[in-house]
Amino acid sequence: MNKIITLIFILTHYIGFSQSQAQEEVIARLGQVSFFSYTSVENIEATNNQSHSIIDLSNGEIAVSILLRAFVFKKALMEEHFNESYVESDIYPKIQLHGNILDFDSNLQGVQTKIVKGTMSFHGVNRDIEIKTKIDNTEGSYILSGDFEVNIKDYEIKVPPLLARNIAKTIKVTFRFEYQSL
Repeated sequence: MNKIITLIFILTHYIGFSQSQAQEEVIARLGQVSFFSYTSVENIEATNNQSHSIIDLSNGEIAVSILLRAFVFKKALMEEHFNESYVESDIYPKIQLHGNILDFDSNLQGVQTKIVKGTMSFHGVNRDIEIKTKIDNTEGSYILSGDFEVNIKDYEIKVPPLLARNIAKTIKVTFRFEYQSL
C-alpha cells in the first residue's frame, strides 16, 4: 500500500511539474516573416507564413525557426533564384534565432517594447543580433512584431556583379508572431 501511495505522489508531482512547465511556454506555429529589397531596377519581396517560434515566459528565452523554401514570391523565377543562387536553401534550409527578450515581464498586460538579443544563424553564418520588438500581452496571449535590417554581406550571400544592381545590399525584414500556450 505504501508503494502505491508513493507512486501516486510521484506521478502527481511529475504531472503537476509538467503542466506548470507547459504553462510557462508559448508557441507560434504560423508566424509571418516577410522581406523587402528595394533597388532602382526592381523591388523584391516575399512572405513566409510558416515560421515557428517558442518563448519561455519564466526567463524570456526565445527561439525562432524559418524554413527558407516557405517564402512565397510574386514571380516564380525570383523564388527559384532566391533558393538556388542566393540563400542555397538545399544546403542551408533554415534561418534560426536563439536569444533572450531583455527585461521582459510576462505578467505585464498591454504593449511593451523590448530588445531581443541573441544569435541568428543564416546561410551558415552565426551573428549576434539585437531586434527592437513590440510585445502585446492581452490576458496571456502574446503577439511579437517588428522589423529590422539584414546586410546580405554579413551572411556571405554572394551576388554576381552582373546582378548587383538588382539586389539591395540591405534587406528589410518584418515579422509578426502570435503565441498560444502549449
